[in-house]
Amino acid sequence: MADFLADSDFELYRKLIYDESGIHFSATNRSILESRLRERLRDKKLQTPQEYFAILIQDKEELKVLLDSVTTNLTRFFRNQAHFDAIEHYVVPELLKRRKAERTVKFWSAGCSTGEEPYTIAMLLREILPAGWKAEITASDISLKSLMVGKEGFYADTRVQGIPEAYLPRYFDKRPNGYQIKDDIKKLIRFDYHNLKNDSGQRNLDVVFCRNVLIYFDEAAQKAAIERFWDAMAPESFLFIGHSESLFGMNTRFEFVKTDWACFYKKSS
Repeated sequence: MADFLADSDFELYRKLIYDESGIHFSATNRSILESRLRERLRDKKLQTPQEYFAILIQDKEELKVLLDSVTTNLTRFFRNQAHFDAIEHYVVPELLKRRKAERTVKFWSAGCSTGEEPYTIAMLLREILPAGWKAEITASDISLKSLMVGKEGFYADTRVQGIPEAYLPRYFDKRPNGYQIKDDIKKLIRFDYHNLKNDSGQRNLDVVFCRNVLIYFDEAAQKAAIERFWDAMAPESFLFIGHSESLFGMNTRFEFVKTDWACFYKKSS
């Protein structure tokens, strides 16, 4: 492996990927980068990492393909159930009190992978929002392949584990070898390519989910992403990050919220 990617080349790739996405490759996960580079060189019929690097700095579309390949798209429906319990029993009741004029709640699933998280949010909101209220959900990711799966909304039988039994016939149509999300749930979600290094352009969001994404960033990139979330969120809104992630020790304006169901963060007025 060391012969394939010299230390100097590793530094070039590491800096390019970090500058473009905030994803940080250390020596411990160098093998992941090398594996993905080998795949891209085979696909492009190239011989050396240097040849491929020369293409990357000229071709933004190929750079997107590389960034797609180095992201980890591990997800499932109702992942970390405690977060969704907190949405149902704490967050939505708070929003219902504060958003009476708009009667709309706006969610962002940042780093949505193949769509299980935003569809989980959509199903839950369909269950708990009162009549006359509307949900708007944006789902974004840096992986174009994952976004296409999310937009399609078809999941193999093995992928729907964790969905409450009553939800399956209500929100999915059974197909050979899997389940297709119904159109009335699909229409609640807008899938969008987005790199968290950039401003999403969204504003006045009520809830942001960005779970198990910040662990791939170093501290500076984490801080920058958190600040962009703050700018995108409305007063009295809520931020959910992964259970292994924390804003502890980071100088942010978010307040830590501990409830009977889960811990998360709040942007106050």
